[in-house]
Amino acid sequence: MDKLTKLKSQALDELAGAKSEDQINQIRIKFLGRKGLLTGILRQMGTLPQEQRRATGQLANSIKTELEAELKLKQTHIRLNQNRKKTSPKLDVTLPGRRPALGKKHPITQTIEEISNIFLSLGFQIAQGPEVESDYYNFEALNIPADHPARDMHDTFYITDKLLLRTHTSPVQIHVMEKIKPPIRIIAPGKAYRCDADHTHTPMFHQVEGLLVDDLVTFGDLKGVLNLFAQRMFGADTKLRFRPSFFPFTEPSAEIDIACVMCKGEGCRVCSRTGWLEILGAGMVDPAVFEKVGYDADKYTGFAFGMGVERIAMLKYGINDIRLFFENDLRFLAQF
Repeated sequence: MDKLTKLKSQALDELAGAKSEDQINQIRIKFLGRKGLLTGILRQMGTLPQEQRRATGQLANSIKTELEAELKLKQTHIRLNQNRKKTSPKLDVTLPGRRPALGKKHPITQTIEEISNIFLSLGFQIAQGPEVESDYYNFEALNIPADHPARDMHDTFYITDKLLLRTHTSPVQIHVMEKIKPPIRIIAPGKAYRCDADHTHTPMFHQVEGLLVDDLVTFGDLKGVLNLFAQRMFGADTKLRFRPSFFPFTEPSAEIDIACVMCKGEGCRVCSRTGWLEILGAGMVDPAVFEKVGYDADKYTGFAFGMGVERIAMLKYGINDIRLFFENDLRFLAQF
């Protein structure tokens, strides 16, 4: 038994140092050949006492099987290395080095930063809020009670009956107004989630919410801010159109369009021949929202707006499929 154990160790040590198939074959012959060391021990089995033969034979067969497997594995490894050397191009040390490709900010990140910088220059501050929200902050405090039909528009990811992934960044304005008294001037960039997925929608997307509350804030102030934003984002000659709309947390409300960036308002396939493209929604804060946060609606007025970052980026860069932002194709990302 001791001889077998020492034989195995010797064979594995020699195999570890083998550098060629010839050396592997010599080791196979030396230990497993007809006149090999292991064969010589097996021939001495007849001289052992009857009670030792079974255990010794089992150990010998086990060692033989293991050595055969190790020999085959080593041979395969050497052949792979030889093939790799044959097919690998030779290294020319006289060639100049190759610069590694440098990463760039994702176009969504770039767009969020550009939007934020425009509003920061107008005196707005950035506010943040949780992505996992309560039903109260996401809906009720924004004048969307449990039976309100507007809830059907949001396709919500519910975690529990009262806990959900926020469907917009609007809850941030409630958190801010609960903590701070007017004047308030904030934007809230961040992620939002809805059960929706196609070439223009994804389950996770980015929004920038805006809120301004102070004395004597008018719809004209809202128009002035959004006009300035659109002209800085899309060009000084950008035209805006305000269409009456409905949002539960603003009254009056409006959808804001810009002249099509593709055809400059003349009408094309992108804008469905209308000459206009929707970019965001906005309106004057509903007094019911002020009541939820303890503001005096007779004293304060304000406006709010919200835009999809992916929508803005698609219009700015002429991208026709929102899924490109999330596929991480370097050929696409390198263009920004």
